[in-house]
Amino acid sequence: MNGTEAPVLLRTAGRAAHITLNRPRALNALTHEMVLRIDEALTRWEHDPAVEVVVLTGAGERGLCAGGDIRAIHDDARDGDGTASAAFWRDEYRLNARIARYPKPYVAVMDGIVMGGGVGVSAHGGVRVVTERSRIAMPETGIGFVPDVGGTHLLAHAPGETGTHLALTGAQIGAADALLCGLADHHVPSAALPALLDDLSTRLVGEAVARHTQTPPPGTLAAHRAWIDACYATDDVEEAVRRLYDHGDPAAKEAAETLLTRSPTSLKVTLVALRRARRLDSLERVLDQEYRVSCAALTAPDLVEGVRAQIIDKDRDPRWSPATLAEVADADVERFFAPLGERELALAP
Repeated sequence: MNGTEAPVLLRTAGRAAHITLNRPRALNALTHEMVLRIDEALTRWEHDPAVEVVVLTGAGERGLCAGGDIRAIHDDARDGDGTASAAFWRDEYRLNARIARYPKPYVAVMDGIVMGGGVGVSAHGGVRVVTERSRIAMPETGIGFVPDVGGTHLLAHAPGETGTHLALTGAQIGAADALLCGLADHHVPSAALPALLDDLSTRLVGEAVARHTQTPPPGTLAAHRAWIDACYATDDVEEAVRRLYDHGDPAAKEAAETLLTRSPTSLKVTLVALRRARRLDSLERVLDQEYRVSCAALTAPDLVEGVRAQIIDKDRDPRWSPATLAEVADADVERFFAPLGERELALAP
């Protein structure tokens, strides 16, 4: 493997160190090797006085990162014992926490598609840049999974119930809505990114970003806050669906219909995870919770079936089990949060 074929490219330019996710044909989906390589680079640069800022970008024109390697997780859940996926998540979630606490400015360029694990390596950064091409989402309920990589922490603290809407539906948002929800800090036109990257090599981060920041095109969430906040202000998914159908706004009905295509188990687990994340006092505690949930998902039928339907066979016709919200018992949900004993992530003290 030569340097340009490596899944993560590392370089320095002036005062900046650059991480480029380099699997463009896979939309830069994260592998375990990539997570370890990023972590090693952050360790090296943390103690290098010549490095004053770390910058994350994605190779290719389509996006920063579409998430983790879902096919590998599917195969591990179907054919293996889940050990490989659990080990990947352990290192990935530790990296997410490290990014959030990194002592030097960490600039994430969230251009194009940024989903799942891509949110984890970007939205916890200190400086998060979006463009008019940004499409950000936590789409896990559509594949029988639950938002992870600290996603429930981020979405639990979004204004009103916007985070609940995004977590349950998996809806994609653009730059303005990412700023509204606290997933990003600055909008920079994509055409200005090369100049921004050059400036980060020679200027202070705040000055470099300010030179290129512009007001983004209008989003959609702000105009929908009335029905979003009213309909999702419940701890019961069935009640949220009823409210969405009864509200009268066509967008609310569309959201209800979207929810009924998602994994019923994933919806219920996600809502509980979000509500509990609101009460937890740190990202680390939320990541500990997410690790329990993710490991439990490996032994549930919907993850394998959801990835099969959406990613592998692409028939878009998952057969969820249980098939309806009413059939998902409280005990079915609670098992996702059961302690793991010696296998705990244990990030929080």
